[in-house]
Amino acid sequence: MDHVAELALHTFLQKALAGESTVDESVISKVGEDVEDAMRKQFSSGPRDEFKLRMSNLGRPKCQLWYEKNDPEDKIPFPPHFLMNMILGDIVEAVFKGLLRAAAVEFTDNEKVVLTLSDGTEIKGEFDMILDDKVDDVKSASPWSYMHKFSDFETLAKGDAFGYVSQLVGYATAANKGVGGWWVINKANGQFKYVDASSVDVDQELNKIEETVSYIKEDKPFERCFEAIPETYRKKASGNLKLGVSCGFCAYKHKCWPDLQSIPSRVSTAKEKPIVDYVFIGDELGSTEA
Repeated sequence: MDHVAELALHTFLQKALAGESTVDESVISKVGEDVEDAMRKQFSSGPRDEFKLRMSNLGRPKCQLWYEKNDPEDKIPFPPHFLMNMILGDIVEAVFKGLLRAAAVEFTDNEKVVLTLSDGTEIKGEFDMILDDKVDDVKSASPWSYMHKFSDFETLAKGDAFGYVSQLVGYATAANKGVGGWWVINKANGQFKYVDASSVDVDQELNKIEETVSYIKEDKPFERCFEAIPETYRKKASGNLKLGVSCGFCAYKHKCWPDLQSIPSRVSTAKEKPIVDYVFIGDELGSTEA
């Protein structure tokens, strides 16, 4: 376990299973209040497509932010379950914080902060918590993300499609605190862990934030951030090109790549083949397409 609070919570839950620990009514009430606040926020936050630079999107690819500002009508609409997923994430965060309180872990709860950039631009956001004088974020994750994306800081930073690293650095800088990490909860089975991000290069991330904001504010021409990557199967190239992780979650990928085909994998032998975003198909399974 990488954090003393992680051990404290594991110990508390183990004792609870044995009937040796309880949760104070005030803690239970606080969890309920946080869930109520989350529901109000999710249903009264206005249009979700309204573009605004904020702490939660600063680290996303510049090309995605460009589309959000300049071409929002081409965005792939959010499916109905998107809102359910957001609500569940809020509930998980509320329960997790409640359990930390029950385990006597002291922390500062979420607060709104403002990050002021070198040109005077103010970016607003709200961090999740401060623990041991460092800003931490709470993330609920799918089993795959829990095991792979959040396996360690280096892995997350390498494929950070949602900009979690810049987001955390922005919060910490705005709050004048150290960079902590992420408390990650597996939505499928309740496992949790701490992913330490204290090794991050803060100056490098702040420079990235400055560059992103400058690019968006100055209305520069669109520039694609990533190129397609070769598909491999058993360490051999298939002849196909596909989008990488950073593009796969983008709501504008079909606008950016007009010939994109989101279809079951051409090379997988699994019974339920994963969906792959192909931009070029040139394998022996079919005719070459561009």
